Amino acid sequence: MASMWRQSRLVTPSDSRLIVERAHEEFLSGNVGDARLGDVRGVVRASWERAAAVRIAPDAAPPVEFTGDALRAYRANHPLAGRIEVIRRLLVRDAEDSGVIVAVGDAMGRLLWVEGDRGLRSLAGEMGFVEGANWSEAAMGTAAPGTALALDQGVQIHAAEHFNRLVHPWSCTAVPVHDPETRRILGVIDITGGVEVVSPQALLLVEATARAVESELMVDRLRRRAVEPARRRRAPSPGTMPALAVLGRDRAVIELAADDAQESIELSPRHAEILLLLAYHPHGLTAERLSELMYGDSDRLVTLRAEMVRLRRALERTAPTLVPESRPYRLGAPIESDAHHVLALLRRGAHRAALAAYRGPVLPGSGAPGVEAIRDRVAAAIREAMLADATLDVLLAYAETEDGAGDAEVLMACLRLLPPRSPKRAALVAALEAIDRD
Repeated sequence: MASMWRQSRLVTPSDSRLIVERAHEEFLSGNVGDARLGDVRGVVRASWERAAAVRIAPDAAPPVEFTGDALRAYRANHPLAGRIEVIRRLLVRDAEDSGVIVAVGDAMGRLLWVEGDRGLRSLAGEMGFVEGANWSEAAMGTAAPGTALALDQGVQIHAAEHFNRLVHPWSCTAVPVHDPETRRILGVIDITGGVEVVSPQALLLVEATARAVESELMVDRLRRRAVEPARRRRAPSPGTMPALAVLGRDRAVIELAADDAQESIELSPRHAEILLLLAYHPHGLTAERLSELMYGDSDRLVTLRAEMVRLRRALERTAPTLVPESRPYRLGAPIESDAHHVLALLRRGAHRAALAAYRGPVLPGSGAPGVEAIRDRVAAAIREAMLADATLDVLLAYAETEDGAGDAEVLMACLRLLPPRSPKRAALVAALEAIDRD
């Protein structure tokens, strides 16, 4: 495989590279109308726009968020820690003398392992490509690890396509790794080096490695289930917060992670409503207030208490740390919902990631007043962020969602941002006319 790195080169004409370099400088200077920007790949230009929107410095080194014992402790507990040997076997072993660096990062874009060619690693260290550094788009702009995570797909970035000038001598290919059951992103695998790492064969190799890791995780999970009692559930590891999935589903799911395993527990609609309300009120709710948020009536205490008994029994078998406490009602351990996660992404200005994470309204079938209020709050926050700050491509993506498709203000905002001759204008105008007819 070592010869593959040397033979499978993507030939990029020097004049084409020069055009991208000049386009990058014009973009940074604010001259977005420069004709050379038309030669920049769409995926790259969209990433540049996201980086510019959050004012990322084009010459700064990445922040280093983990070092020493903190780094070792964090990656020892990471879901990919048990599968790093698979990555070494498939990628690192043949990269050590081939001018290629192999990096594995977490879902936030922080590099946890950086291995491969020793000489090249020393050079890469000068630009901050080291273990513990944050290479997310929010930190470094356009680069394969962060952009792959932002788009949730394999990405190749070559030379001056990087937003940060420090990275222009390099090229990279990266592919996200997912939980084999929930499809949540666990991390990212990246290869960095010269032009050889952005060949089609290199992308196929990294994709195959990511799939091999996911398969190994699934095999381990099935083996563990076969030997454990069916009723036994793995409790969360210390420092691992359970997640509550409520977006676009009526029957919420609790996701419990421990080491490289993940258990999913489906809840009844009523239990989903209770857990969501308690998650949004971590300091607790009186029985009367919870009754009001659940049923619109503070006097439905008998009904509420019966439902709480059933919820406690269910959680005692499956997630004992979450069993609610009384006086006031509150969760036994913190839990974060995917709705919380979307709001956090919006606060950070990560509009594309927030829109991708928004899989639909909060518990759409629920009529509980407290849940309806949360549902409206999340939907309104997304809409306001899209209209106020989103780039054109993200706003267009929002216009294709169920919430945005029938929103005349959103469609008008898209029309204002689109070039006069854009072929996308016709569909937007037709949608606006349909709204007017209704």
